[in-house]
Amino acid sequence: MPFASSIGVEWAWVIPALSASAFFIVVIFGRFLPKQGSFLSIVAIFLGFVLFWYVLRDLLQSGPASFSLNWLTVGALHITWGVSVDRLAVTMLGLVTFVALLIQVYSLEYMRGDPRLGWYFAVHAMFAAAMLALVLADNLLFLYIAWELVGLGSYLLIGFWYERRSAAEAAKKAFVTTRIGDVGLLIGIILLFKATGTFDISTIFHIAEQGGISQGTLNVAMFLIFLGAMGKSAQFPFHVWLPDAMEGPTPVSALIHAATMVAAGVYLVARLLPLFELAPTVLLFVATIGLVTFLLGAALALVMTDIKRVLAYSTISHLGLMMLSLGAFGAAAAIFHLVAHGLSKALLFLGAGSVMHGLDEETDVWKMGGLRRRMPITAITFVIGAAALAGLAPLSGFFSKDEILLAVLDHRNPVFIALVLAGVVLSALYMARLVLVVFFGQFRASSGQAHESPTLMTVPLMLLAFFAATVGFLAFGWTAAYQGFAAFLSNAREVADLPGLRFEWEIEVWLTAVSLLLAVAGVGIGWLVYSRGAISHAKVAQRYPAVYRLLVHKLYIDEMYQWMVDKVVLSLGRFVAIFDRVVVNDAGVDGAAATVWLSALRLRLVQTGRMPNYGLAMALGVLGLALIWWVVQT
Repeated sequence: MPFASSIGVEWAWVIPALSASAFFIVVIFGRFLPKQGSFLSIVAIFLGFVLFWYVLRDLLQSGPASFSLNWLTVGALHITWGVSVDRLAVTMLGLVTFVALLIQVYSLEYMRGDPRLGWYFAVHAMFAAAMLALVLADNLLFLYIAWELVGLGSYLLIGFWYERRSAAEAAKKAFVTTRIGDVGLLIGIILLFKATGTFDISTIFHIAEQGGISQGTLNVAMFLIFLGAMGKSAQFPFHVWLPDAMEGPTPVSALIHAATMVAAGVYLVARLLPLFELAPTVLLFVATIGLVTFLLGAALALVMTDIKRVLAYSTISHLGLMMLSLGAFGAAAAIFHLVAHGLSKALLFLGAGSVMHGLDEETDVWKMGGLRRRMPITAITFVIGAAALAGLAPLSGFFSKDEILLAVLDHRNPVFIALVLAGVVLSALYMARLVLVVFFGQFRASSGQAHESPTLMTVPLMLLAFFAATVGFLAFGWTAAYQGFAAFLSNAREVADLPGLRFEWEIEVWLTAVSLLLAVAGVGIGWLVYSRGAISHAKVAQRYPAVYRLLVHKLYIDEMYQWMVDKVVLSLGRFVAIFDRVVVNDAGVDGAAATVWLSALRLRLVQTGRMPNYGLAMALGVLGLALIWWVVQT
């Protein structure tokens, strides 16, 4: 049943509407406005962030609520535009508006002087509006429309510098790869609609819990919906688009990786978790894909040399960890890690942008070094973000990671927990590698010219570093009104919506100790390899050349896809083109036309339209018949 309306939720729709309005105003009138109207995008997302606090206060006072307007009526079917504000949605509202605001402020300096500055901020506003609408949508059709707009925004931003072929190709790759999953999502939504007769999410939950959807239909629908989540959240094997998305401006990378595009898939699974729980086989598949992605992303991040690609594979890895948590009934841990990761990864990408800004857009980590002396604010904030993602106490990633480990331990095979702990070591190791190579050691080729970034870039870094360091403490209850993040999401009025959530944040002492020791061990190994030089990473690569080549070439997955496109897809396309031209067009369409034309050539000898010709034909006919009669008679 939908929640009752309240004043706060009636204003929730304004949050995405503000950014959407900024998009249209900047696109239409931006060339007449100062700085091409970029300030309108920032004002819109700032007002959205302010309004988020009003919605949050109303939610805490009045409970979850929904508000909708009728859009289409087809017979007995009513399709609405509606928003639903519960604790999951409001958590995402806060993350998206806060991170998007800081990234847009940062972009003022980073993108200074770009001739398409107005278009850049306009698409930023559209991108944020689509993501905000997605998290508020109360029905699957509205959610799908916002979902596709998120994909459009990513395409436009990744390919912002479309004059560079690499950027244009990366945008197309992201668009096509995610479209594959989106087709599955659309079919899954249609299957649920066919089974229930509605797009309303809460109504679908109720029908499914009452056994109104057959198990086969539910399994197929949830598998297809998860394909959509796999595409948007870059899960194996749809992960290939995310590293190439680095071709866009660095603030775009921060926005995509922290709070918008990749978060959409995790949010979708969390929002529809009650349906996934009714399809346990699919939920196991979610956990398995998450585990594979977590390990694969971590392994590939360890050998990348481009600073943004290291962070990209880190994002892939941690998104896998979130999916694993959801597949292990750890919804609260997954969402908390989504928040912690969003803050830390926004910080790291903006930190990478600061490094590139100070090094004339250099991205090769082996051409950096000792930057902490020239860029102290960037270095300190970057280290905080890296330590948080490495799972070091008491930073945010430590708390969210441990609750994920506990969920996996409680609900999945011991093999899962063993492999996750191995991934913990890899996460700490690649983060230690990145920090030590870039900010410590001696100056390298480009480092001598480095300089600290301007205030508009460093202030967002400091704010994000503060929250990356402290947001982990929200895991625990500090007052009678706030019993911790899990309890916040598990409010009694919303248990039906998120049954996989815990009511209390728990700590398993031995598991926490092991995970912390492994994280510290990963950092220690990184220090021995990349700072002390006690272990030569070059010699390790030489000793295991096959493994090293496999990782450097990203398991040859991109090459395999390219081969499939060249040899299978294009060959099939050529066959279809030949069939269409020769059989359908030449034989089917042109052949029929040629037959009529040839018939007409012969008929026109008879049908001349001249009376003497017809008279002659009749006379010859009579003469012929008389001749035949005479022959027959004689």
